[in-house]
Amino acid sequence: MTDNLFTSVAFTGHRTYDGRADGALRQIVAACHSRGARMFFSGMAVGFDMAAAEAVLACRAMLPGTRLVAVVPFEGQQTRFSPVDKARFERIVAAADETVVLSAGYHRGVYAVRNDFLVDHAGSLIAWFDGSPGGTHYTVRRALRLGRRIDNLCSAGPAFPLPAPTLF
Repeated sequence: MTDNLFTSVAFTGHRTYDGRADGALRQIVAACHSRGARMFFSGMAVGFDMAAAEAVLACRAMLPGTRLVAVVPFEGQQTRFSPVDKARFERIVAAADETVVLSAGYHRGVYAVRNDFLVDHAGSLIAWFDGSPGGTHYTVRRALRLGRRIDNLCSAGPAFPLPAPTLF
């Protein structure tokens, strides 16, 4: 994996995501591509993460050079999913350009490790964040601290200012 913060985007969002922004997801993937993004990281959780991965896969044929990296927090994560979500997870991983598994098994803090990986490897974040506490809140706060651009597709959630440009 050769990621570059200027050409990499990560996704974060709630497991309760209901699909209402699927069209907007495809549009923002295309907009990120037009700004130079080529590498898209999904944390592969149920809900927004997998919807975002599917949006990247749907756009990949039309957007040259687009790559999906499935970032799996621990080996066997999908065994905790419903049968439908497990099959969806396995389809996405099979179609991804690369899969990164961060831990051989579950341990306390494994999801924070995954969220840190996403923010550390991407220059911007596409979120489905309604403002509620949890892993998405943690990821958004970390991205803000590191000066990442955040596009929040959840109309009920907060809007984030664009980061100030830097010369270096």
